[in-house]
Amino acid sequence: MQIVFMNQMSGADESGHLRSAQVWIGEEEGGWQLGWRNMEPDGEVSDEEWYEGNSWNELLCVYRHQLAKKLGEGFRPLVEGVFHEPGETGGKNLRVQKLQCYSELYGSEELYTELCAWRRRKAASGRKAPYFIASNRVLRMISAFIPQNEEELLQLPGIGVSKASEHGAEWLEITTKIERTTTFPLDWVYKQLQEEVFLSWLYKQKEQRYKQELDRFRIRRTMLLGIAEGASLTQLEERTALSRRDLVEELEGLEKEGYDTEQLLEVELNTMTASEQATVWKAFEELGDTFLKPVLQRVYGEGQARNGEVEEIGGTEKLYERLRLIRIRFRREEPGKANAG
Repeated sequence: MQIVFMNQMSGADESGHLRSAQVWIGEEEGGWQLGWRNMEPDGEVSDEEWYEGNSWNELLCVYRHQLAKKLGEGFRPLVEGVFHEPGETGGKNLRVQKLQCYSELYGSEELYTELCAWRRRKAASGRKAPYFIASNRVLRMISAFIPQNEEELLQLPGIGVSKASEHGAEWLEITTKIERTTTFPLDWVYKQLQEEVFLSWLYKQKEQRYKQELDRFRIRRTMLLGIAEGASLTQLEERTALSRRDLVEELEGLEKEGYDTEQLLEVELNTMTASEQATVWKAFEELGDTFLKPVLQRVYGEGQARNGEVEEIGGTEKLYERLRLIRIRFRREEPGKANAG
């Protein structure tokens, strides 16, 4: 095996003992290997195999995810820049990240729980999803820095004039009852937050993001292999553990990126008559493909949910699925007419 990349890593454990390690990438007969080697002070060596296969892209996903875990555990590279991402750690973005880090590590859990309960009540009364009311990040910020007036509220990242106007009075009604030990402005956070604590938190965020990327890569690979084998959506549900709706969304993404999804479309649409498909196609041409509800109403009528034939094929959700599948084909074959109407 030929080693094509290696970086020396070092760090201290919880007891302060120095640890050394290596992360490496090797190539042999067109295949790739990725691993981690722990090197103890007494000379003992232990290896972790992270990846072995033929996909360079999958190897990179595994590399980013696993290395982020090690960096979160306190290891640091001899050669810097293993996770350099332009604009990530400079200027305003860095300050926001440090405020977010502090709020997650040192915020009041009791206050955060109360704010989450407020958000649930607000969402239920307004029939909205909770994240439309306020994100977890915003509630964490409030629970950590406990603003006492609107001026302080507006200094928190993620809270603008609109949000403060809409919910500020209710937030302040909660926070003004709580005694705080910190002050505004929040410049003290940047000095008080230890750099190693911040870096470990930052790499934990990366670990979660790269894990999502790796999971998505593997799901897409499973889908592409399934499509090539002639699998149906039902079979892909079993292989990926995704819902049919999520699978169709992934299918739309694959099509946009230039992958051939036609074989799956044929499998799923083979129960639709040519006449029905032509009617849907014409509706897309006349109404555009941005919104599916007008197309559904044009093709199947206003009372489609109560129609016995519709119920027999799986209900309105099944019809929307079919429309989305035909839309994939429509956007591919009629790019000049897509989104028109």
